[in-house]
Amino acid sequence: MNHRDRLRDLLVARSLQRGDFVLASGARSSYYIDARKTLFSAEGQYLVGLEALRVLRETAHLPEWVGGLTMGADPVAYALAHRSWIEKSPIDAFSVRKAPKVHGTGNRIEGGLPPGASVVVVEDALTSGGSSLQAIQVLEDHGARILAVLTVVDREAGGEEAIRSAGYPLLRLYTARELLDSPPHPGLD
Repeated sequence: MNHRDRLRDLLVARSLQRGDFVLASGARSSYYIDARKTLFSAEGQYLVGLEALRVLRETAHLPEWVGGLTMGADPVAYALAHRSWIEKSPIDAFSVRKAPKVHGTGNRIEGGLPPGASVVVVEDALTSGGSSLQAIQVLEDHGARILAVLTVVDREAGGEEAIRSAGYPLLRLYTARELLDSPPHPGLD
């Protein structure tokens, strides 16, 4: 089994739930994808690092930095940074806080991102695009150059249109349909 298929199978087994859910966007859904259940696992970190770096290379969107709105972006950014170091093509990671720190330096961006750096904004699951667009605003105010947005799972619920309307390409590892159409794999969770 290749890495892409294995990561998809883990997402289906660990992160896909069926039922009645209210999403962060406020929309209702008959399924929920909590990608963190996969992406915080050791195997999930390994696989998302491989797959995300592969997609960045194939689409020629190689940034100096990756990150996005904490907490969904964090495991993706850290896995990507780790894998890029192993492959001798370092990409550093950062996190964007949802609100400025109320003590110390008052940072909104953690990790040392310098102004002018090229960035790919990452997230675990894209629904409306609101989290990515919020991160983009903070990053642009900081002086970063946004190359693209990369999501592990695109729920295909308007996020792609919002990202593209704002002028950025969307890169994705999977669509929600790919996960929903995949058979369950007992023993992976």
